[in-house]
Amino acid sequence: MRSILRAAVLLMAAALPCSAQVSTWQLDPAHSAAQFSVRHMMVSNVHGQFTKYSGTIEVDPATPSGATVKATIEAASVDTQNDKRDEHLRGADFFDAAKYPQITFVSKQIQAAGDKKWKLTGALTLHGVTKDVVLDVEGPSGEVKDPGGNTRTGARATTTTNRK
Repeated sequence: MRSILRAAVLLMAAALPCSAQVSTWQLDPAHSAAQFSVRHMMVSNVHGQFTKYSGTIEVDPATPSGATVKATIEAASVDTQNDKRDEHLRGADFFDAAKYPQITFVSKQIQAAGDKKWKLTGALTLHGVTKDVVLDVEGPSGEVKDPGGNTRTGARATTTTNRK
């Protein structure tokens, strides 16, 4: 099962409670997705998502390289639209969601990688094992006001992991 988390936070939309210099953004579950794609038996790709997750991004627009990102995914919320497979994924062979209920990401460093592109390095904890991963980030988009007057922005972050 290569690339279990193809996109830890894909299409990350965030809502900003307006504040001074350092802004804290919350992942907006109504406009975000935590999706993955897995090569299955070297025959096909299985796509899925996690339906329960949360996260925060703290950033000072004057120094975006100092941003911090924290995200938590509930392992038991895995959904591949196949109940039997999902139960297997929740079990001890894969996520062991009863023993390791959360998948977490905590950023360590962010570096510019081009126009609106970033390399976000952080600690990914999955199945009780923590390893550094690098997320390729596109964005953020420009800030917009939604019909309710809330400020929003979005980004896309992807990575590839090997469960072994």
